[in-house]
Amino acid sequence: MHEITLGFVSDTRATAQSVRYRERLRVPWWWWLPGLGLAALLAFEINLGIEAVPMWAAFAVLGLVAAATLTWLGRVDVRVVEGSASGVAELWVGDAHLPVSVIARSAEVPKTAKSAALGRQLDPAAFVVHRPWIGPMVLVVLDDADDPTPYWLISSRRPELLLAALTA
Repeated sequence: MHEITLGFVSDTRATAQSVRYRERLRVPWWWWLPGLGLAALLAFEINLGIEAVPMWAAFAVLGLVAAATLTWLGRVDVRVVEGSASGVAELWVGDAHLPVSVIARSAEVPKTAKSAALGRQLDPAAFVVHRPWIGPMVLVVLDDADDPTPYWLISSRRPELLLAALTA
């Protein structure tokens, strides 16, 4: 196994943490083409219907709305960090986090098994961060008597690297 070190990040509590793995669940680059194209089409329609609006205003406003929406959709970070003071590794998905020590086991859920994992087999108490534009997922089963969450199901473009960082 190899450890993935990408630098240092500062937590909201202002403690430096060593990053083992980090991934942002952004939308694919090609989604920007239809997103901005749709915004331009709507702006053109608005300009045809309302002559009092300056030509550039509808394009600027709807272009910013499209860019903000696509950026917002890809805002979630998945990272495994090791605290410099405590030395305890944690899995962070967005604002949610858990110590790696409470993970009983973890596995990759391939793209072909994703619909089954998110369908009838899904436990309603599970923590799920699903992005439909990302194929594989990672299943993290918890062993914590104080936590009612049985497992986490997380989208990841590189599940093998995430699993390696969790077990390192």
